[in-house]
Amino acid sequence: MKRIDLQGIWNLRQAGRDNTVSANVPGDNYSALLAANRIPDPYYGRNELDVQWPGESDWEYSRDFEVAETLLQCASVYLNAEILDTFAEIRINGKKAGTARNMFNRRRFEVKELLVPGINHISILFKSPVKEAAREAAKQPFPVPCCGNNTVPHLNLIRKVQCHAGWDWGISLLVSGIYGDISLNGVNEARIEHIYTEQAHGKGKCTVIACAEINAVRKQKIEVEFAFNGKSRKVRQLVNAGTKLIKTKFEVNDPELWWPAGYGGQALYELKVKTADENLSRQIGLRTIEVVRDKDERGTGMKFRVNGVDIFCKGANWIPVDAMPERHTGAVYRDLLESAAAANMNMLRVWGGGQYEQERFYELCDELGLLVWQDMMFACALYPSTADFLENVKEEFQYQIKRLKSHACLAIWCGDNECIGALNWNSKSRDNPQKYLINYDRLNCEQEKTVNEYGPEYTFWPSSPCGGPGDFSDNWHNDSCGDMHYWSVWHDGEPFESYFKVIPRFCSEFGFQSFPSREVFDTFGTAKDMNVFSPVMEHHQKNSSGNANIIRTISQYFRMPDGFDNFLYLSQVQQALAIKTGVEFWRHLRPVCMGTLYWQLNDNWPVASWSSLEYGGKWKQLHYHARRFYAPVASMVFQQNNELEIWSVNDLPEAQDISVRAVVYDFAGKGLQSWAFEIRLKAGSSKKLQTVKLENVNFEPNKAFMTIETVTADKTHINTHFFTPCKACELPGTEVKTKVYEEKGEFKLELRCDKPAFFVTLETPGIKGIFADNSITLLPGQKTVLTFLPSQKVSLDELKKSLTVKHLRQSYI
Repeated sequence: MKRIDLQGIWNLRQAGRDNTVSANVPGDNYSALLAANRIPDPYYGRNELDVQWPGESDWEYSRDFEVAETLLQCASVYLNAEILDTFAEIRINGKKAGTARNMFNRRRFEVKELLVPGINHISILFKSPVKEAAREAAKQPFPVPCCGNNTVPHLNLIRKVQCHAGWDWGISLLVSGIYGDISLNGVNEARIEHIYTEQAHGKGKCTVIACAEINAVRKQKIEVEFAFNGKSRKVRQLVNAGTKLIKTKFEVNDPELWWPAGYGGQALYELKVKTADENLSRQIGLRTIEVVRDKDERGTGMKFRVNGVDIFCKGANWIPVDAMPERHTGAVYRDLLESAAAANMNMLRVWGGGQYEQERFYELCDELGLLVWQDMMFACALYPSTADFLENVKEEFQYQIKRLKSHACLAIWCGDNECIGALNWNSKSRDNPQKYLINYDRLNCEQEKTVNEYGPEYTFWPSSPCGGPGDFSDNWHNDSCGDMHYWSVWHDGEPFESYFKVIPRFCSEFGFQSFPSREVFDTFGTAKDMNVFSPVMEHHQKNSSGNANIIRTISQYFRMPDGFDNFLYLSQVQQALAIKTGVEFWRHLRPVCMGTLYWQLNDNWPVASWSSLEYGGKWKQLHYHARRFYAPVASMVFQQNNELEIWSVNDLPEAQDISVRAVVYDFAGKGLQSWAFEIRLKAGSSKKLQTVKLENVNFEPNKAFMTIETVTADKTHINTHFFTPCKACELPGTEVKTKVYEEKGEFKLELRCDKPAFFVTLETPGIKGIFADNSITLLPGQKTVLTFLPSQKVSLDELKKSLTVKHLRQSYI
């Protein structure tokens, strides 16, 4: 046997103690301690405060394994450790095999001489990240300010997931552990380090250069076999001991191209690489991608062009899926990413305070047509520029660029998240700007150099936000170039209408918080905690002004909700309305604005946050609204300066014949005024259909609302507009009647009402699933039928008992 898989059950103990528990690998120490009842659930109540000690301790993983003589007969046996988090010393049979200090860099060690036939023992000692960060701080030639979101200082000095020490949405759990593959592998000739491709596209064909980076045991002739698109090539080459790049070429005529979701299919070709010892394969999408920065009268644009077509990027920001890495399973990734695709997204931004994601993440993005904006793992802090630190991260950059460069989903490499802003966020760098700017530039230049060397087909974007290469504008406020982080609505308390004041070229962050649903609250709180200012609720709100912002904004737009459940519900209505306002306005500005990525898609524990998917994957109201406001063809209404504008947008690569009908109703459901349009909307365009002066309408704005229905050949999109804040409207009391039944193996929910009902939201506590639509407007005299798709086995009776219905009018007295 030439491979020994070391995943499975290990022993875990706190260093210096004999109290051992079983631990899963892949897995982390917190998950193992929780499973062994050594710590309470960190996510429940305020238990986080009582479980900080594991991060302050050293931990040892160990296990026995058996080695056969056949493995020892190989010329080389290496230990492959995909992710070691973070400061690790590996010993085999008591002898040192290697060390690690960067969880973002795969480690491989030659270990043949340490092995014996029969039973062997491996141990991995993980040093406390808290203590190691403090040691690194003592080594620095000058103070390097860390991120204020972290509960532990100096985490910016070590190469570990930055949000492990908490964020303004995240719990602080300083985990240690072994993630991904860990195995022993025997080779006689060479091991394969990386496989990837380079592509050259021409008219009706694509030249694919297949590359295999191998590490040869000795000087010898090596044969590498490549298989691609039904063809095979064998390359035999004399190599010296060490690393060698071996290539061959394939011509693909009339290639089937890979496209982002909404623009075409996601064709993938399998590349196989085989040596005498090992074989690897990966799925390759054939496509071109570029970041276009054309100058215009407003400044410099930013848009992604795939296969020659300009893409309006629609999506959200991605954070690690759980604070306990053992829960980063393939099923969780698929659930979250399929939810993103179901909401008509075509891009996710992998945020720089998290991690370069698992291979499964990128494979699913390839499959689903989700472009990936890839930050390097630096966020909201300053970082060292010592020779030792730069050497450490250079190895990380090389590994990650080679690992990810052939994924069709990969769209851009970005140096960091908001580290330019961090230059002004603390007194040390403000008082000595030249020193800290030079420090920042050294790291940023190393990033750019490494991307240009190992991934030259990709644009290197220095930071998010910024004006682009060489332009470090204040893109929290400057909307004329590059990507923008627009936070004035949330952090500064500006009204939702402030989204109309900015015209970003590409908005890569903006957001608004909500509380979790009652179902998620019940996973961490009890009846005594059912107050938004209770200690437990405040503990599950990591933004210092979060609850105040939510409640202040409720007072601007809505009436005071009645009771705890309605507070939770209304906060999600408000969140959806905020993001809808920004996205719809910026979408109609195309081609000036060509992307919106709201903050954030997912949560890593149950918390009040900006996410549209709650912890566990449940869709908030925002996510249902996102499916509508990100629809490829949609119509929307903007109200400014006593004028109303009706617009339609088409993101599809083909022209669309559409019918649009806008109707104003009073709150009894009586039609008051209407407009109808039959138009042909060009591919990738927006068009104003009507300007209405509110002084000329035949209704009072606080006594009416508008629906806008857009019909294409195969879809109908419905939008709702209020002319005044909802709190100014005398909404009618109404009862939403439901009928639940099965039809052709599907669950159907029929909804009716006697008066208009708004933000009608269905939930099924205890039953996970997705409704065809939700948080919708119902009109009297009309029947609305929705499909419910459960992700677990459930009976009709169980569904009926679980179903709850809320709408805006019933949220207050």
